[in-house]
Amino acid sequence: MQKQLILLSLAFGTGLAACAQQTPVAGRVISQEDFINAAESTVNGVVSVKSFVTPRQQQYRGNGGYDPFFDDPMFQYFFGVPSQPRRQQPRQQEEPEQRQAGLGSGVIISDDGYIVTNNHVIDGAERLEVTLNDNRNFTATIVGADPVTDLALIKIDAPDLHVIPMGNSEDLHVGEWVLAVGNPFGFTSTVTSGIVSAKARNISTTTQSPSSGGIEAYIQTDAAVNRGNSGGALVNLAGELVGINTAIYSQTGTYAGCSFAIPTSIVQKVVGDLKQFGTVQRAFLGISFVELSPEFIAKEGLKGVTRGIYVAEVQDRTAAKEAGLIKGDVITHINGAEVVSTGSLQEVLARCSPGDRIRITYVRDGKTANVDVTLRNRDGKTSVTTPETAMGILGATFEKASDELLEKLEISRGVQVSITDNSGRFHEAGISDGFIITSVNNMKVSKPEDIEKIFDAIRALPAGEEKVMFISGYYPTGKAKYYAVDLN
Repeated sequence: MQKQLILLSLAFGTGLAACAQQTPVAGRVISQEDFINAAESTVNGVVSVKSFVTPRQQQYRGNGGYDPFFDDPMFQYFFGVPSQPRRQQPRQQEEPEQRQAGLGSGVIISDDGYIVTNNHVIDGAERLEVTLNDNRNFTATIVGADPVTDLALIKIDAPDLHVIPMGNSEDLHVGEWVLAVGNPFGFTSTVTSGIVSAKARNISTTTQSPSSGGIEAYIQTDAAVNRGNSGGALVNLAGELVGINTAIYSQTGTYAGCSFAIPTSIVQKVVGDLKQFGTVQRAFLGISFVELSPEFIAKEGLKGVTRGIYVAEVQDRTAAKEAGLIKGDVITHINGAEVVSTGSLQEVLARCSPGDRIRITYVRDGKTANVDVTLRNRDGKTSVTTPETAMGILGATFEKASDELLEKLEISRGVQVSITDNSGRFHEAGISDGFIITSVNNMKVSKPEDIEKIFDAIRALPAGEEKVMFISGYYPTGKAKYYAVDLN
């Protein structure tokens, strides 16, 4: 059976692994008490996160699309099963009840209710329910999410919260003991232990599978985690958060010795940006690159270097172009930190924002040089990036159609459009002020939130899939119109 990368939103706990009563580590002796204290100080800071959706909206994957996840929500969502043939979903006359679609974990990071989890835990949810270790339940709101790093920030309004302090993942050493805390298979407050197996791990390179396009600079451990551990805590023996558990590498779909966590060096940057800006302020260097290997060094005839990142292309209007980097340069250090792999390069850049200055050490024709680089965003600017909202991209605002207007048009529900930007997608498609939307992609809409959820679902579709809003509705005059709004 082919090995695969498994996201962990629903993982079988093995309990706290036994260790020697006294084990010398890094010049000091740790004991069983260190494990017990770390577990007791963190277990109350990890929560269960349940996502709920209505079956009608669950099945949405584009124009009448069908997602096989909904055949078995406790299994397929976290295994990435192959797409099935699309089929038209039947129209439903009444609003169906919500049902639980997924289960994961989250980590309380502040006493005012902020919780970090994985994006795939909350993706597509209409409602989130958070259960604390003391069995208190709260409805959570989504502050922001970042599919690139698979992180999300949610919030609850609750008193007396137990916060797990943020640690520094850069201080972790390979071989250091860590604990994984989460809710594998729904077994709450499960603690397992292991060691750090590797840092800045690039999974796609290791598994020979195509990259999803996200940042891959994981902490690899052998702490046992399974489905349900997604979004849970990876902590050191001081009880500090050093990573967010995200995935396993498995032949069977269950734990097989390799688990992966997003380091807090990335978590802190992403969470801070989501709180302050609503979206991640991502910095780009502007190069295509290749990891050095003995074969590649021999092929290219490189001199004076054995480890680093080979610059295969420098893109126009980027920080690398402005700094004078050229094809054939080999980047060896950034801000003094050694860069030897895709993971280590991504981890450094993921902590930066547009406008930050970094020092790059590189080798050209066998000679070492340094250059200071001002990083930019994807648009080649150093300014703050704003969130891509439905209103911003569509160039419109929405409000629930009045009862009088609905009665006049003899329709039961609808959302009225106000065009705010003539360069927006709605105006480009021909939609005018006052249009009442009754359905999008064969799904009835009755409130602005319905438009936003469908928009978000379409934008989140994988590259290569058709991203179009097929809109039906009426103008106040009674004229029926149909529009196709391209979101590609």
